[in-house]
Amino acid sequence: MSLIDHHEGLLVYDYARFAQAKGFVFRMWCALAEERRLVPPEDLSGACKYGSQFVRQIFGGVIEGHFEHQYNRIDGRLVDLGHDARDVGRMCQPYLHEADYFEIPEQQARLKACMPRVMRWTEAFMRELEQR
Repeated sequence: MSLIDHHEGLLVYDYARFAQAKGFVFRMWCALAEERRLVPPEDLSGACKYGSQFVRQIFGGVIEGHFEHQYNRIDGRLVDLGHDARDVGRMCQPYLHEADYFEIPEQQARLKACMPRVMRWTEAFMRELEQR
């Protein structure tokens, strides 16, 4: 099973749901920092592995990127929860796509290691939406 190829999401992508997803992932990113006893994050810098996989689960599409950053493409639209994160802003080409990067075994292992948490986040996000 590929962790980057096309996936049917649980929800149709729209701006309102994107904003909800972004806020949710930021809360989860802050909780992860607290769990790891790290300084609370100011933004989603460093969260792209989690964020892009979360977006793929929720909205579908594919994951694209390179060694510095990964993001989503949904029906031809570039979608990036971290578009305004400090680390993304400092990159020369944040939306360069190097498909071969995702075939590196170490990168595949890193993506796979994130999936249990991403799946918990996905379930929690869907529960939150149901309660609204």
